[in-house]
Amino acid sequence: MIYEERVYKIMPGRMADIKKRFAEVTMRLFERHGIRVIGFWQPVFGPSMNELYYIVAYDDLAHRERAWDAFVSDPEWIQAKAESEKNGLLVADVAIRILKPTEFSPLQ
Repeated sequence: MIYEERVYKIMPGRMADIKKRFAEVTMRLFERHGIRVIGFWQPVFGPSMNELYYIVAYDDLAHRERAWDAFVSDPEWIQAKAESEKNGLLVADVAIRILKPTEFSPLQ
């Protein structure tokens, strides 16, 4: 099992829009394409309140590649992304890390 941590820097004033897109479209499409969501987080306090964090899981890197390729080419995703960004981008930057659990991690 591998995990992917994604940190989205959200455009000012667009947090509600990105959360709506995840809730109404993205979560369902993740499930459709085999992207297992571990969780989502939003800062309570800290240097940047315009960030959204989430972690997803895959069997291995090949699974990640297949799932992500299918997700980003899904016509429903392409349409939802375009519609949600008709008034401008929602995400300014994305940082991605691929993580492998240590041998003593409770989460494998």
